[in-house]
Amino acid sequence: MEEATLDSRLGDMTDVSKWGFETRAIHAGQEPDPRTGAVIVPIYATSTFAQDGVGGVRDGAYEYSRTRNPTRSALEEALASLEGGRHGLAFASGMAAADIALRSITRPGDHVILGSDAYGGTFRLLDKVMSVWGVEYTSVDLSDLDAVRAAVRPTTKVVWCETPTNPLLGIADIAGLASISAEAGAKLVIDNTFATPYLQSPLGLGADVVLHSTTKYLGGHSDVVGGALITSDDELNEKFFFMRNAVGAVPSPFDSWLVLRGAKTLALRMERHSDNAERIVDVLVGHPKVTRVYFPGLSGHPNHEVAAKQMRRFGGMVSFAVTGGEAQALEIAARTKLFILGESLGGIESLIEHPGKMTHASTTGSPLHIDGDILRLSVGIEDSDDLVEDLLQALG
Repeated sequence: MEEATLDSRLGDMTDVSKWGFETRAIHAGQEPDPRTGAVIVPIYATSTFAQDGVGGVRDGAYEYSRTRNPTRSALEEALASLEGGRHGLAFASGMAAADIALRSITRPGDHVILGSDAYGGTFRLLDKVMSVWGVEYTSVDLSDLDAVRAAVRPTTKVVWCETPTNPLLGIADIAGLASISAEAGAKLVIDNTFATPYLQSPLGLGADVVLHSTTKYLGGHSDVVGGALITSDDELNEKFFFMRNAVGAVPSPFDSWLVLRGAKTLALRMERHSDNAERIVDVLVGHPKVTRVYFPGLSGHPNHEVAAKQMRRFGGMVSFAVTGGEAQALEIAARTKLFILGESLGGIESLIEHPGKMTHASTTGSPLHIDGDILRLSVGIEDSDDLVEDLLQALG
């Protein structure tokens, strides 16, 4: 029996889709360089490529690096494999990816359904940029499928969902949203930045597009800015590719290489991020200065069962509210030592931030407003005892 199983595995060794996640993260799209044997994909720092006669493009692809670059191609193949999609495209930032997705799918007069707890940058893009172009949006609690159905219009073209959300760690039922979107003839876009492809697979649950800020967990080391779109929809991918090439929203070869390097250890890092976040949550729950903890791994989370069903683990992001309101929240953020006060998330180091005055300041006064008593933690991979001690001294 064991020999038969081994033979079966060996027979699948050339089929990337049969490899485990950790194997794909290291090898998908990353064969040794055919000329030198280098086991790590080279950084192709070139803007143009020699052609074998007019129109004789090498590999059928490479003529100019805005259009395609071999380092970026390796990253795109790896990301598509990790998300279980047919196509992956890398971008200069997560917001560049979001912009291309929205402008490729919508036209003036179209409507977008946006989560009521969405990233401030996504809200700003829709509210201040896309609205000028004539695209309308409605913010809805995406965990309430009936509310989503009620928000659908004949002009709805996109349901835009983060799960878990930023910063309140809300959870939406991806399969349920996929069903509603399909009935409406709309595309379901899942921002999978918080969960990562290691913890959650939206395409397998019916999503049309997965978006990442690769700046975050995929890069994982706070040293690169990037974004990605992954889909199995051939037509959508062609639109994304055309729009990206037309406007030039591409990452450099070096940035592509950094994300590719980071993705290799994603599985290991996400396990440690999750371990440390759970330890932090245990400390926060019941603390006299904490009124509420936002974390989908808690049994009291309103959509804990949905999260448990569609996620492998619950990730490294934790938010919490404090008894003393905004003033106390700001004091705590100023007192941490290991938790660095800064925006962004998903790096190996731990960060603390005040969403209302930092990442989500653009939502002030809107339906997506974040209360001032809330702090957000990006829990890193340091020693958990040190993180707990730092947080406790900051809470006082």
